[in-house]
Amino acid sequence: MSEIRNQINSDIKEAMKAKDIDKRDALRLLSSAFKQIEVDERKELTDSDVITIIGKKIKQAQDSITQYKDAGRDDLATQEEKEVAYFMAYMPKQLSEAELETEIRSIIEAVGATSMKDMGKIMGTASKKLAGVTDGKSINNMVKKLLG
Repeated sequence: MSEIRNQINSDIKEAMKAKDIDKRDALRLLSSAFKQIEVDERKELTDSDVITIIGKKIKQAQDSITQYKDAGRDDLATQEEKEVAYFMAYMPKQLSEAELETEIRSIIEAVGATSMKDMGKIMGTASKKLAGVTDGKSINNMVKKLLG
């Protein structure tokens, strides 16, 4: 079992002992997502798989936050924000804007991109190389900034 997953299981137990219901429920949500993937794909998850799943859960929660705020449901948005905070604790350190710019510049140079027509090549390479340390939207915005 992956180290991150072991840590999450341990943190669920700690949250239960501390009677921290919000954290317990958020982490159980992650744990059930891991189990679902293991059952569906019949494989044991690696740390990389776990980080990918957590990243997807964070993106879903962020989309929900936007929708809840648009609908005037700040109570639900606040709950989702708490979940994102709990989930982020298990993600690798996220790149700063300056670090992201440096990485994207090196990828642009490596693939020989010169215009926005090359965006697909850059996005494909960057998405693989920077998985877990930044999101696709940030990559997309930086590519547009540098090539636009």
